[in-house]
Amino acid sequence: MDDPFESNSNICEIKKALQNNDFATAAAKIQEYLDEQDNIALNIAITGESGSGKSTFVNAIRGVDNKDKEAAPTGCVETTKAVTPYPHPNYPNVTVWDLPGVGTTNFPVKKYLEHVGFEKYDFFIIISQTRFSENDANLAKKIKQMEKNFYFVRSKIDADLYSEKESKREFNEKQTLDSIKKNCTEGLQKLGVAAPQVFLVSNFKLHQFDFHLLQNTLQRELPAHKKTTLLFAMPNVSQEIINKKKEAFHNNIKYYAMISAVGAAITVPGLSVSVNLALLIQVVRKYLVGFGLDKPTLQRLAARTGVPMSKLTDGLRSPLVAKTINNGLMLKVLSQLPTITALMIAEEGSKAIPIFGIGISMTLSSFMTYKALSFFLDMLAKDAQTVFTRALGLNTPV
Repeated sequence: MDDPFESNSNICEIKKALQNNDFATAAAKIQEYLDEQDNIALNIAITGESGSGKSTFVNAIRGVDNKDKEAAPTGCVETTKAVTPYPHPNYPNVTVWDLPGVGTTNFPVKKYLEHVGFEKYDFFIIISQTRFSENDANLAKKIKQMEKNFYFVRSKIDADLYSEKESKREFNEKQTLDSIKKNCTEGLQKLGVAAPQVFLVSNFKLHQFDFHLLQNTLQRELPAHKKTTLLFAMPNVSQEIINKKKEAFHNNIKYYAMISAVGAAITVPGLSVSVNLALLIQVVRKYLVGFGLDKPTLQRLAARTGVPMSKLTDGLRSPLVAKTINNGLMLKVLSQLPTITALMIAEEGSKAIPIFGIGISMTLSSFMTYKALSFFLDMLAKDAQTVFTRALGLNTPV
């Protein structure tokens, strides 16, 4: 995964600060960059005709059960009467917008984009539970005129497969799926949509069918600075997405190590340990949320899948899963890692060495932080894989 930091103007300022031994400025610039990445806005528009499953899809991609208090209302009739924002429960900078059905009396196609405020959305997902209609096609053409990206999602595909299986003497799932996608694609082309991208999705089984292809396509076609924002907001629907999250997290470890080194340059006894401890807690919390291993996300997963939370988390590698990360817990975990503990002790002791002590301390602090975060990241990524397979009802060794 590309690292946008390498082309960011901040890096020049950081190099200059380091050359001038201005460690405080270097650390501030690194933190500024990391904070910017955490606050990049992403606005996703979900639209389509009434009853197409828009609201259920809004809930599904946010990892929220339809019965959750944060869920978009769902039902057999049109439940979305106005443009409604639904912030991601873990990433408030990501908003999924549930748009009223296109072609309704209050939202005719001709004025639809104007009424829903098309400018604020990064891309549109147009949903249908059957064939895509002329309204869907006309909306897509208008979105293209506005130079925005759009994607077609054929929803409730699991129900179609069940119906097909019950009504056919000989049933072939792959042939049925291929036929549905071909039918949707050709129908849209006849309505004037060039090269439509159609994805077959079950809102209740995102790990099946085409959702992973949709996620990959969205990430590939987003601007570079928004790719990681989308990645972390997506639910863990495959082992591939967990690995991608791990890679994205790993790309930032070197920057946290640089911040740690700067903290070690300050010759106040015990300050570097405090800085490192706070830094580790901050980053590990991000790992837990990104991998869906924080308590609220695990509770939502349990509600959505029907798998008890105790079964999801029993015997995992990390003692940090679903826990409140504080100084006491982090120190307890670190004390069980001999190499990390030795590096922390050596770093504090090295400051007493004349002339070269600070440089040695900075190197040791940076290495300790890099090693500790790499350890936590690897352990939590493996736990995320385990939770993913358990949520699907698969047996997996701990």
